[in-house]
Amino acid sequence: MLANTDLQDSRLANAWAELHNYAVAGNPLHADSHRLAFADPEFLLRRETRGIRFQLELLKPDLEQGAQGIDHTVVVYGSARFVAPEEAAQQLDDARAGGDARRIALAERAVKNARYYDLARQFARHVAEYSQSRPAPERLYICTGGGPGIMEAANRGAHEAGALTLGMNISLPHEQSGNRYISPALSFKFHYFALRKMHFMMRAKALVAFPGGFGTLDELFEVLTLVQTGKAKPVPIVLCGCEFWKRLIDFDLLVEQGTISEEDLQLFHYTDDPAEAWAIIRDFYEL
Repeated sequence: MLANTDLQDSRLANAWAELHNYAVAGNPLHADSHRLAFADPEFLLRRETRGIRFQLELLKPDLEQGAQGIDHTVVVYGSARFVAPEEAAQQLDDARAGGDARRIALAERAVKNARYYDLARQFARHVAEYSQSRPAPERLYICTGGGPGIMEAANRGAHEAGALTLGMNISLPHEQSGNRYISPALSFKFHYFALRKMHFMMRAKALVAFPGGFGTLDELFEVLTLVQTGKAKPVPIVLCGCEFWKRLIDFDLLVEQGTISEEDLQLFHYTDDPAEAWAIIRDFYEL
């Protein structure tokens, strides 16, 4: 007898593909009261069924990570806009060849920022190489937002070390797919930012933030708030890129103004060295 989890029937998948095509074309779906509820895309996308969608988005990645033996992760945040050093160098060569001053300036900035891509790649390799030598229940897995830039760099470093690596991608108006270094069975896609951030924290044993924009700041401050308020267990939080973070956020001012306590400054660490970032995590857990 076939298990009821062995879903070979493509009808449900086809129904969702049809739904997507209708949505892209801006066409309304036509109600069909005779459809099975779980195979009715129109019903599942109603406002009243949002809670069901929350539950499904929570459950699907959780089940797959459990099946793959993923219990502990190191989450890496950072800009999607930073490119690899070799790509940045090519951009600069092309810009100089074209002679456009603005394009040259942007390419020079890309070369400067590419060092963070390299640092994230190195950091992830440190984690993966250590974990590969440990028994399966003790391994730490690199987890990112699944996109390009720093996320790609961290997934790449773990992938190059031969480790499984996770991506928690988000569905955006400008369609974004998981980067090529994520392990295929661990490349997840979310609609809801809240559920995605919950999954970042569910298995996180450490969080490492490289320079980034609004998304990175949103994720970082949510983690700091959860740990500060005791809603999440203390974990190492490492800010990679001292100049960037200290110039961007004046935490001392928050202490001076009394909006945070001085001991809250102990919730995180600064570093420019990927080996030191990994050492901070190892020291925290006495690995």
